[in-house]
Amino acid sequence: MGNTTDRPLSPHLQVYKPQLTAVLSIAHRGSGVFLVIGTLLLVYWLTSLAQGQASYEQAQAFFGSIPGRIILFPWVLALFYHLCNGIRHLFWDMGSGFEITTVYASGKLVVVASIALTLIAFGMSYAMRGGV
Repeated sequence: MGNTTDRPLSPHLQVYKPQLTAVLSIAHRGSGVFLVIGTLLLVYWLTSLAQGQASYEQAQAFFGSIPGRIILFPWVLALFYHLCNGIRHLFWDMGSGFEITTVYASGKLVVVASIALTLIAFGMSYAMRGGV
C-alpha cells in the first residue's frame, strides 16, 4: 500500500478543466469586489465636483489621462458584467434557464453583452468629447 500523501488532492488542478459556469461565478464575485473598490473613484469624482471648479477639472484631467482610462475601462466592464450576470441570475431566481445548453448560451451572452456595452459606452464618451 502506497503513501496516501502521494495522491493528488481533489480537484487536481493539473487535470481539472474549469467549467464556464465556475469561471463566470468567480468573475461575478470578482467584479463585485472591483466595483466596490472602483466606487471610491466615483466618490472622489463627486467630492471634486462639490469642492469647486479647480478640483473638478483636476479630477477630469485624471480620468481623461491614460492611467485614468486604464482604470476606468475595467471598472466599466465590471459594471456591465455584474449587471448582465445579475439579470441572468434573476431569471434563475424565477426558475428558468437551468437547462445545460441555456446555462452555457446565457453565460456566453453575458460575456458578449458586457463587452459590447462597455465598448458602446466608451465609444459614446469619446464621441461626446469630440473623439479625444
